Amino acid sequence: MYFNSIDFLIFLPIVFTIYWLIPARHTRSQNLVLVFASYFFYGWWDWRFLSLILASTVVDYSIGRLLERTDNLFRRRLLLFVSLTVNIGLLGFFKYFNFFVDSFVNAYTFFGYEISARGLDIILPVGISFYTFQTLSYTIDIYRKKLKADKEFLSVCAFVSFFPQLVAGPIERATHLLPQFDVERKFNYDLAVDGMRQIIWGFLKKIVIADNCAVFANMIFNDSANYPGSVLLLGAIFFAFQIYGDFSGYSDIAIGTAKLFGFELKKNFAYPYFSRDISEFWRRWHISLSSWFRDYVYIPLGGSKVGMAKKLRNVFIIFIVSGFWHGANWTFIIWGMLHALYYIPVLLADKNRSNMDIVAQGKLLPSLRELAQMLATFLLVVLAWIFFRAENIQHAIAYISEIMSPSLFSAVKFDNLYQAIGTLGLVFAFMVVEWLGRENVHPLKMVASISSRAARWSIYLLVMACIYFFGSYSTTLEFIYFQF
Repeated sequence: MYFNSIDFLIFLPIVFTIYWLIPARHTRSQNLVLVFASYFFYGWWDWRFLSLILASTVVDYSIGRLLERTDNLFRRRLLLFVSLTVNIGLLGFFKYFNFFVDSFVNAYTFFGYEISARGLDIILPVGISFYTFQTLSYTIDIYRKKLKADKEFLSVCAFVSFFPQLVAGPIERATHLLPQFDVERKFNYDLAVDGMRQIIWGFLKKIVIADNCAVFANMIFNDSANYPGSVLLLGAIFFAFQIYGDFSGYSDIAIGTAKLFGFELKKNFAYPYFSRDISEFWRRWHISLSSWFRDYVYIPLGGSKVGMAKKLRNVFIIFIVSGFWHGANWTFIIWGMLHALYYIPVLLADKNRSNMDIVAQGKLLPSLRELAQMLATFLLVVLAWIFFRAENIQHAIAYISEIMSPSLFSAVKFDNLYQAIGTLGLVFAFMVVEWLGRENVHPLKMVASISSRAARWSIYLLVMACIYFFGSYSTTLEFIYFQF
């Protein structure tokens, strides 16, 4: 079920009403409603894959209970190995089996050998990368003794399948989200109102920004051989705002929806296109995944408490694995390697933690230096997005080569140019609002401080009017990260 569908607009108020009709002291009953709602939400897409979520839940609940009962190091390692094998095995089969088969065949062909091998007709379960990492955090943290195993299977089941963030995050930690299923939850009006604000802002990001940008990003990328470098650069910029509006919009809707049910999810985006270097960008983009890799891969490898050579190795491992997490295509791996190459100069200069504050905090405008830093970082990110969006490596290289050619300075001409200019105007207005609200969790949070109720509602209605009048409704576009 998509957030941007009529189905969800009917589903959400029904679940909300049933959930809050249950007295707060009946926590298990509330959790049961959430589990049924979450399985219905996911099963709306394809009910057959509910068995995968249930299997991961049963395995990790059981292993968590067994880990709790033993201090024997060998047994604990064996149990953790089983959890990793089952979860990563399922993820690897459904997401990467055909990739490895094709890569194996291509490698043999490269050396002059012909072999016959065919992939399987496998459907990628929506959100498998997200809920796999989420449930793995449960067993890993129990193994590390940072978390006690939950005795309530229903709580663990609700944690793994929680529908607001089930298919595209944020990737929650068991230490943060799971305890919230075990305490009484009373309706919090202020939290719910802020949740609605964040949902509205998320819909604006998705329907007005992402879906309008998608029209031109798809048009240009799908026919890139027939456009000059100037148009291709514009297409890459459209895609940069498409993926930002799409993914951060989903996160806002997910976090806001969770607030309606009394839950606090972790922030997943913090205005990443206002970053002054690539290190800051990764502290602000897909925060839940970046921090997951930091805590469960980077730090166990030694993190930054090792020599420079191993630091560089660890950086490359993290970014390559992050790229591979996104999809079974060499383009994602190159995308990850590019970001590693961006990151290395910052690390060598020991500047990777130099921009920890909010840019131009307390000021209306950035300095010229900050503006130049943000622009340079944005252009580097846009360049890498080309590999992320391209069909294959050859497509990406041809695309970038044309941008680097003299045609970059040619006139921008294509069908619906004036509509594209209008979309750029929407993006500019959107970024102005984001800039003004960058010190808040989301820009509409600023509205809460306005004392006049009429003024607050005028702003809400204005945002909803923008969604209605400027939204792209020609087709219902699924969220990009559903494919991951």
